[in-house]
Amino acid sequence: MNLVTGATGLLGSHIVEKLTAAGQPARALVRPGSDGSLLASWGTQIAPGDVTDPASLQEAFKGVRTVYHAAAQVGDWGHWDRFVAVTIQGTANMLEAARRAGVKRFLHISSISTYGHPDGDGLVLDETAPLGVGLYKWSYYSRAKVEAEKLVRAAHQRGEVPMTVVKPSWLYGPRDRASMPRLIRAIRAGKAKLVGQGTNRLNLTHAANEAEGCILAACNEKALGETYNLSNDGVITQAEYLNKIAECIGAKPVTGKIPYRLAYAAAFGMELFGHALDRTKPPLVTRYAVWLMGRKCFFSCEKARRELNWQPTIGYDEGIRQAVRWCLDNGV
Repeated sequence: MNLVTGATGLLGSHIVEKLTAAGQPARALVRPGSDGSLLASWGTQIAPGDVTDPASLQEAFKGVRTVYHAAAQVGDWGHWDRFVAVTIQGTANMLEAARRAGVKRFLHISSISTYGHPDGDGLVLDETAPLGVGLYKWSYYSRAKVEAEKLVRAAHQRGEVPMTVVKPSWLYGPRDRASMPRLIRAIRAGKAKLVGQGTNRLNLTHAANEAEGCILAACNEKALGETYNLSNDGVITQAEYLNKIAECIGAKPVTGKIPYRLAYAAAFGMELFGHALDRTKPPLVTRYAVWLMGRKCFFSCEKARRELNWQPTIGYDEGIRQAVRWCLDNGV
């Protein structure tokens, strides 16, 4: 049995879909109130529970051999307490449940943001890069993911939970309710701008490709104790990505530009304002979003290509068409 957390989210749902298509049994940990109907339609076992509630995990872990831990507090805004509860303590709860159940592999889905916010022309980072470089005060998502990853590594080193860590980058694809809808709205309204010159290469991965990489890592004995950047599907620049979306929705190409430093400074100002007023709604732009779009550094996934034979089965042209069509069909 394969247990998937975060299964109603973008990556988690694609992991469940891929496992099911391969004939592997899948069980999804679904929080009360979350919609698990799509998962159920695939024949997925639904286990009511929450990573923040240890007692709810006992039943979900029965007979589980492999865990795909995708659940986390996602986003670049919110209160630190929530990131602690879901991402850090939630991971601790999952590790303890995995230890008790004697699982054979704990596939921890981390993030390349755990490396911090390094940047620079020509900078390429692989899995040997240090964690948490240059994190600023409100980098709550990245800080929490760093701490969660440390917990997983410590449990493995103590011999309690056999783990593999994978680090996705910027994900897109069908069922993306976060970044793609925002980009479509901005491009359609003519408000989208390139951060910098737009020639920087993005670390961009289709969720279905990412799910395939996760399963390869979880099923490979040589991957035990290893870390893999599952961080791109090939070469695509910021301008190419935005303009492929524009082409799909029949909008004008994105040609306007804003200097990276100016965008970063403006985002910092918006963050200061938002935190000062304790706003729950995120500002229009955050520093994390600016870094995500305009960074010049790149994260290598050559180790995954070499050791897992991970290759994208969905290219950018097809993948972007899929993602945009899903958003348009679902009104998001």
